[in-house]
Amino acid sequence: MCDKRLCACEKKARPGFMNPNDERVKILEQAYAQFAQIDSKSLLKKHLTQQVFDTLKTRVTNSGSTLMDVIQSGLKNPDSGIGLYAPDQHAYDVFSALFNPVIEEYHINFTSDDVHPDLDWGVPEQLGDLDPEGQFVISTRIRCARSVNGYPLNPTMTEAHYIDLEAKIQQALNSLEGELKGTYYSLVLMDKETQQQLIDDHFLFKEGDRFLEAANANRFWPSGRGIFFNDMKTFLVWCNEEDHMRLISMEKGGNLSSVYSRLVKAVTEVEKKIRFSRHRRFGFLTFCPTNLGTTIRASVHARFPKLSEDYARFTEIANMYNLQVRGTRGEHTEGEEGVYDISNKRRLGLTEREVVFEMRNGVLELIKQEKQLQGD
Repeated sequence: MCDKRLCACEKKARPGFMNPNDERVKILEQAYAQFAQIDSKSLLKKHLTQQVFDTLKTRVTNSGSTLMDVIQSGLKNPDSGIGLYAPDQHAYDVFSALFNPVIEEYHINFTSDDVHPDLDWGVPEQLGDLDPEGQFVISTRIRCARSVNGYPLNPTMTEAHYIDLEAKIQQALNSLEGELKGTYYSLVLMDKETQQQLIDDHFLFKEGDRFLEAANANRFWPSGRGIFFNDMKTFLVWCNEEDHMRLISMEKGGNLSSVYSRLVKAVTEVEKKIRFSRHRRFGFLTFCPTNLGTTIRASVHARFPKLSEDYARFTEIANMYNLQVRGTRGEHTEGEEGVYDISNKRRLGLTEREVVFEMRNGVLELIKQEKQLQGD
């Protein structure tokens, strides 16, 4: 299993250096000087001190990425919460003086002495159904991200990288059998009507995120991008959106065991064909440092009309279980008619089993509280 091996890139992660008089260094210095004058609450602003900047400004990864590739999105978007991305797998080590404090602050319980544990899916059957009577949970969804060894991350990928990686991912997905068997659809070949319908159905990603755009993650669009889904549309894979792969299992209702079991099976089967990038300390590697570790986001769309009347209390309970509450249309959106997206906050420093059980226990508590308020 790749979780016990270093990814190939990490074994040779030694920084190169630009000449201090290199034009790229001068551009970096000018951009940092302007950023220093801007008010921002991002973690980039907090941790990219002058000392850290001076230490990192001439460094180059083995894939040719510089500090500008790491921070350009945060420079252009001072309202970012984080403000940095990893342009390739080496970047987490080469620019560790910046990444480490950001990661340790965002992933609250992950300290400078911690190492992400080995892969442990646990036993999916133990999770059960969150809402057997179907009163509260509308749907359940679990996704994880994977990067593929031998390919850099955005924005260091060339168009050839995108196309070659898509072919490799498509070949692996087309080998899936049973309930996972499905069809791959390339964005290059997809008509606009089908594309918009899949977006409206919350199946397909779309171009236009300004944070990813500023990070140069949308280059060569739509080359190398696509979506795979099984016949039942309960398992899908996004190819070369934010990460190389986003594997997603979902279904109506609250049967967490069923959704999680399908994801575990899918990831295990794909891993037989493709070797994933994993870091000795941070677990599975992703483009955004908020998704490191297990990379899992386990969520439900659930109806909590009474709880949401006291939103402070609602979020207080969610926070006790390290859950995030947001609208069903994504981050920074409001709940509609008492329906919210509830998901785990923690991904790094826990096993896969622990992450999903944390979400399970929190949702069960929210359901219990909602029932009490409804007088059941």
